[in-house]
Amino acid sequence: MENFYNLVPLIVIIPAIGLLINLFAGKHLGEKGVGIVAVGASTGAFLVSVLLWIALVDTGFEAAVVNMPLLDGWIRIPSAGVEIPWQFRVDTLSVTMMLVVTGVGTLIHLYAVGYMHGDERFPRFFVYMNLFLVFMLTLVSGNNFLMMFVGWEGVGLCSYLLIGFWFDKPRGEGWRNSDAARKAFIVNRVGDFGLVLGVLITFWTFGTLDYYKPHEEPLHVAAHGAEESAPVFAPDVPEAGEAEHAPSGPLGVFNQAQLWLEEGGHRVDFGLFSMSFEATLTVITLLFLLGATGKSAQIPLFVWLPDAMAGPTPVSALIHAATMVTAGVYMMVRSNVLFHASDTTSFVVTLIGAATALMAGFIAMGQWDIKKVLAYSTVSQLGFMVAAVGVGAYAAAMFHLVTHAFFKALLFLGSGSVIHGVEHGHHHVAHAHEGEHHAEPFDPQDIRNMGGLRHRMPVTYWTYLIGMLALAGVIPFAGFWSKDEILLDTLKLGTEQGRLDGYIGFVLLLIAAVFTAFYMTRQVALVFWGAPRTEAAAHASESSPTMTVPLVILAVLSVIGGLMNIPDGFPVLGSLFGVHELTSWLEHSVVYAHAGSFNFLLATVAVLLALAAIYAGRLVYNDRVLRTLRLDPLEADPRTSRAFALANAKLYWDEFYFKYIVYPFRDAAHWLADRLDWAFWHDFVHNEVIYGTFQRATRVLTEPVDRGLIDRAFNAIGETIRAAAARLRTIQTGYVRTYALSVLFGALLVMFIILLPVIRELLGM
Repeated sequence: MENFYNLVPLIVIIPAIGLLINLFAGKHLGEKGVGIVAVGASTGAFLVSVLLWIALVDTGFEAAVVNMPLLDGWIRIPSAGVEIPWQFRVDTLSVTMMLVVTGVGTLIHLYAVGYMHGDERFPRFFVYMNLFLVFMLTLVSGNNFLMMFVGWEGVGLCSYLLIGFWFDKPRGEGWRNSDAARKAFIVNRVGDFGLVLGVLITFWTFGTLDYYKPHEEPLHVAAHGAEESAPVFAPDVPEAGEAEHAPSGPLGVFNQAQLWLEEGGHRVDFGLFSMSFEATLTVITLLFLLGATGKSAQIPLFVWLPDAMAGPTPVSALIHAATMVTAGVYMMVRSNVLFHASDTTSFVVTLIGAATALMAGFIAMGQWDIKKVLAYSTVSQLGFMVAAVGVGAYAAAMFHLVTHAFFKALLFLGSGSVIHGVEHGHHHVAHAHEGEHHAEPFDPQDIRNMGGLRHRMPVTYWTYLIGMLALAGVIPFAGFWSKDEILLDTLKLGTEQGRLDGYIGFVLLLIAAVFTAFYMTRQVALVFWGAPRTEAAAHASESSPTMTVPLVILAVLSVIGGLMNIPDGFPVLGSLFGVHELTSWLEHSVVYAHAGSFNFLLATVAVLLALAAIYAGRLVYNDRVLRTLRLDPLEADPRTSRAFALANAKLYWDEFYFKYIVYPFRDAAHWLADRLDWAFWHDFVHNEVIYGTFQRATRVLTEPVDRGLIDRAFNAIGETIRAAAARLRTIQTGYVRTYALSVLFGALLVMFIILLPVIRELLGM
């Protein structure tokens, strides 16, 4: 089975081959051929992931580092001692991400074949989708921060291409789509700047970017906050007390960090100043957090994700449910050794995650776009994962990442099925009323235009309802298990260790969970319950099996997904399926992973609050309200109208950024371009100072010097020569006798000059 590890390069190569085939031959393959190639490439990568999972289980979860053929010396500068290989790391954390990315990605690819049917750029879409898998799998499978950063930037590029895929739609929609793509790209660059700085400081501090060297393995330590007594290295690497016998050359980043933390007193020299190693780790992890707030859509860089719904629905599901937005969470869990060492960073991470979860959950209650509700829901659930990292619940964060991939992909694809069905109904109505003028454009994503779809789209409805219950955290659906574990770990941080961030995080996350159940009930009620509110909804039809089969599979996973990590102490299910299996799996690669226990009281309270929120949502959005819907009931009620207006306006985040960042930046850019660059630098400096001075100098040189002095001098010489020539010209008579006489006198003169010395001698002179 160890030979299976050598298959890991195929995880990237297979999707790369798929995209190249569709890139160069897609136009000739047709939709069926393109779909087979794209889905086949994703499926092939998933099968490789399964084989790697089998290999890990068979070898006792022993991690491996595999060199990429021809790229083992990717970056090598011997004079500077820099060597960064292109290496794949196969361990339980990376394989978990591979299974999620390729498994859910394959279902999304299959769904997209039906969803994108008839699109004129069908092959290009699947080229981008396969390219996205290539970069995401590069990100999660690399053994160093630089390789991770290549994938990190690659998924940013793919998100830009896919979000703005429909850039040419009419009536200004194409402009909005392209603006959303640029917004996602630019906002992520802000976070990426922090990540780049963090990676550079990491390299300066440790002399390497490798997570672990091939001969090193991380070992387990005690749970977060408990007494840590485990050794820092595996048996073939010296322990902290034997550091003087350590092998030559730098260790991997994480083992070296553990060693220095164990020794204590280490300082990092930055030339002009030095910092303690602990302070350096705080700086590095805060910069990493900035990168995570961009990719994983946290305060203050979350604003790109809701607008990113402009892309086709499969893009929303792939990027914002299972892959790209989880990159920040994966990066922080992978760097758990560094984050665990900084209480300051942990505090900030917890507050940002919990605040984001609450804020996004509140905004979701006031949105009308079916996909934007889910977008803010994604931001909120990512807040749960980030908060889990902050409290040291790394396994719980990964658990929620996996379950969220199931039910959020289900909900996004379900929303796409709804949009597809409503569009079909609208086309049916438009065809029936062909020739009539319709003044207002129809928005198939506005939930006010829906209603009663559970009868028209039963498969979509029941699978969507399962996704809604899983997201709301209702037992026994997958979301209950992972969300409950995060809440419990957050509460324990406060009660057992007296940490303020634990108490704050728990309260904010619990309220966010209530918001989640309420806004999902609101969405399901407005979309599926009651009577159709438009003719398009009344004539909607169920989607094709290509789209509904992935929904059914994801619904099953949303029901049973939580069984992979049953907490210790839960009756019956623990003995049937084993306890904290996922955590035990992750403990082999996540140093500070720890298993959670079951708290009956907390679980009961959380479920009762979720059910109460669902019940309240149903009371507010009852059949009578749904039949006569003009305003949202929360908007019509004076007691809640202001809160609803704030939620609908997205708490004015965009307006805030436009007023204090975008518009000042634009004004500064205009001033720099118009005033500084054009008026001052171009018109004044170039035209007046440089060009004007040159012109004035040339006029001086031209008039007084050139024409007044030089020209007059040469003209005078010319006049003198001309005058002399005029006088000499008079001797030119034209008579031969004159010329003969001149020759005679000339000859006599020459003879006289020659004989002059003799004459002088004869005369005694």
